[in-house]
Amino acid sequence: MIEISTEKSKLQIDIIHQFLTTSYWAKGRTIDEIKKTIEHSLCFGVYLEDKQIGFARVLSDYTVFAYIMDVFILPEYQGNGYSKQLMKAINEEPKLKSCKVWMLKTLDAHGLYKQFGFTELKHPEKGMERILK
Repeated sequence: MIEISTEKSKLQIDIIHQFLTTSYWAKGRTIDEIKKTIEHSLCFGVYLEDKQIGFARVLSDYTVFAYIMDVFILPEYQGNGYSKQLMKAINEEPKLKSCKVWMLKTLDAHGLYKQFGFTELKHPEKGMERILK
């Protein structure tokens, strides 16, 4: 049985960095950048027998808006429903209950997020982004 915790002191930064730095969305992110993102986010660690096997973080004002980021389960633990349990924990987090607008970006996990009410943007023409290199 897995444990999901928002206790930052339990996070195993090396495992998070090792996964994220090779992911398509965070390739090359430094360990210092990872530490800074953790410092400024509500983080969810996924643990199996005290070993961290997954992670997600939410950027939020805790009132209106929440943005889910850096979601992963280590490859060797995928296929066991852990990502669903992680998303359930995020959705049920008391600190985020009043948030009405939730967003995320994904290239390949649409099926997972649709199970939790996420859809394609209703009005993509209203959305804008600025990406600096």
